Order: sequence, then C-alpha cells, then structure tokens
Amino acid sequence: MRAGPPESGSGPGTGSTRALVLQALVALALAALAYAAFANASDKLARQGITAGFGFLSRAAGFDISQRLIPYAAATSTYLDAFLVGLLNTLLVSGLAIGLATLIGFAVGIARLSPNWLARTLAATYVETLRNLPLLLQLLVWYVAVRVALPEARDPAAWGRAYLSQRGLVLPRPEFHGAAWLVPVAFVAGIVWACIRARRAKRRVETGAEPGPVVGPALALVLGLPALAWIGLALAGHPVPVAWPSPGPFGPEGGLGVLPEFAALLLGLSTYTAAFIAEIVRAGLNSVARGQGEAAAALGLSRAKTLRLVTIPQAMRVIVPPLTSQYLNITKNSSLAVLIGYPDLVHVFMGTVLNQTNQAVEVVAITMAVYLTLSLGLAALMNASNRRAAPMTR
Repeated sequence: MRAGPPESGSGPGTGSTRALVLQALVALALAALAYAAFANASDKLARQGITAGFGFLSRAAGFDISQRLIPYAAATSTYLDAFLVGLLNTLLVSGLAIGLATLIGFAVGIARLSPNWLARTLAATYVETLRNLPLLLQLLVWYVAVRVALPEARDPAAWGRAYLSQRGLVLPRPEFHGAAWLVPVAFVAGIVWACIRARRAKRRVETGAEPGPVVGPALALVLGLPALAWIGLALAGHPVPVAWPSPGPFGPEGGLGVLPEFAALLLGLSTYTAAFIAEIVRAGLNSVARGQGEAAAALGLSRAKTLRLVTIPQAMRVIVPPLTSQYLNITKNSSLAVLIGYPDLVHVFMGTVLNQTNQAVEVVAITMAVYLTLSLGLAALMNASNRRAAPMTR
C-alpha cells in the first residue's frame, strides 16, 4: 500500500520552527519586561532629581576607609577608588578564609577517621557544634565576646614588638620597595617551584616510582627562598626597611595593624565553613575502597604516606565538587561583614556610597555583577581542578 502525502504542518522542520518562534517570543517578552523596569526606575529617579548612569563613580568620595590595600585618601579619591578598596578587601578575606578553611577542614576530616579515640571525638564535637550554629551568631561571638576579653588599647599585651589589644593586632611592617621587591618575588618563585615538585612527585606515583619527600622540601622552598633573599639584601647593603610599632598614649603606633573586624570575619568564616569541609573530606576518604589502604600497608607505606599518596588523590574526585559550593559560600557569606563593620564591598559600596549618591540601581547592579563574576570564576577554576582529579580513578 502506498503511503499518502504527509499532512500539512507535519514536516520535519515544523517542530524546530515552532520552538524557535516560542523562544523568540519569550526573549521578546523578557526584553520588554526589562525595558519596562528600566524605564520605570529611570522615571522615578528623574522625579527625585537623580541622574541615572555611572558618572557618579568619578566624583570625590569624601569618606575614609579603615582598611585599604591601595592608596586612598578621603579628600581626593573617587567613588571608583572606594569601590576598588572594598572589592580588594572582599577578595583578601575570602581568599584567606578559603585557604584557612581548607586546611582546618582537611585536618578535622582526617581526624574524624583517626584510630585515636580522643582525636576522633574532638573532631566530631567540632563539626557537630560549629555547623549547627548560625554563622551570624559565630561572627558576633568572635567580634564581641572574644574582643572584650582582650586588654585595652592603652595597655596592650606585648610579644616582642607585636601588640594585641581590643583595637586589633599590630605587627612590624616590612616596606617592599626598590630592591626589597626581591623578597616577595622569591616567595612566589618558591610557591611555583613547590607546585612543580609536587606535580613531579604525583607523576612518579602514577608510574610506580618512589615519589620522595614533598611537604618538607615545599616548605623549605616557600620559606627558605624569601629568607635567603632577605639575608642577601642585608649583606649587600640594601636591607629591607621595617616599620616597627611602638607604644603610644592611646595605643600602639606604627607598624601593620590587623583590624579586629577583619580577624573576626576571617576566623568566623574559616571555622564555620571548615566544619562542612570536614564532612566532605570524611565522605571522600570513605569512598576509597579499603583494599587500597591495605595494599599500601602491605607495601610498607605508613599511614601518613598512604593518606597523601593513595587515599587522598583518589578521594579528590568525590571531594572537589561539593568543595566548590563551600568556596562559593565563603565568598558570598563575606558580605556579612557589614554586621561587624569590616569595610568589604557591600559595606563600602552598597552602604556608604549608596547612601551618599542615591544611585541605587547602578550600585546594586555593579555589586551583583561583581559577586556573580567572582562565583562563576571560582566555579570555573574548581571545575578545571575536578577534571584533573577525575582521571585518577580510571
């Protein structure tokens, strides 16, 4: 029997055409909605005498910021400078919190599987306590309760040339200018060299060869190269200048000050997130077959070497994906700094700058774009790390 002609509208391209039309209609509807929202916001701003746009970024800020990593002066700096100061403060506390939380989380996660009863119990208590308390409450504990217990600024606790009081920690501040830049360059070179050595050790393990020590030489490179550069500059007659703090009538003067707000935010974010990372690490270690550890023990590897060379590399494929979420949480939770007065991006830009300029739409849009960019960039880096970890189990 011969097939009849196809019905009208049932050709192979009909479905795709209909889908394209629907997508175009949805896109037009979203564009119209966005335009209506923008026009409505612009109209309301115009009624209040506020000019829309980003020209306000070039105006003088006129306010001071307690912590800044770049040159900033209240009288001459602009709102754009204030934005950069807040952004760098956010990046600083987020980066340090990610590193510290990872170290604490891995240590606690490994301790949760320790054969030692005391270590295992302490690790479990840490995890169950900190992850079940609100982060906001923990920040208040670090900033209020711990800070009140410190000595007053007029009578700080001194350890050599370092001072600790309710106003924070004051340390000697090296001045890296001129030839002194060799010291931080040597530090970065030590980190790169240590990473290269760790990668070579990993390749030797994959080929069945003895990897040799890694942690000790890595620490020697990271700490030893800057020390050698420091000593070399001193012997060459170009010592690194150091600003030493000294007691003053109202507290220590000079040196490098670590704000109590910064310390409270860093410790709160790190210890809170480390509790979740510890559980991720424990789950990852438990995902590795027990026979892997038994085989390593049969080859004469110690427990530490078995963890470093056998168990942890295989567990990373399970650890990295949920670890990405915790890193993103640290970056986003850093915005809670506004509660304790740390001058991060939200506190400086969405707080002071927004109140002074009333450019609500622009300020909110810039802040949201920054956090979205940071989150997507961090997620991309972690996904690349996950792709590197996955082939280990093949």
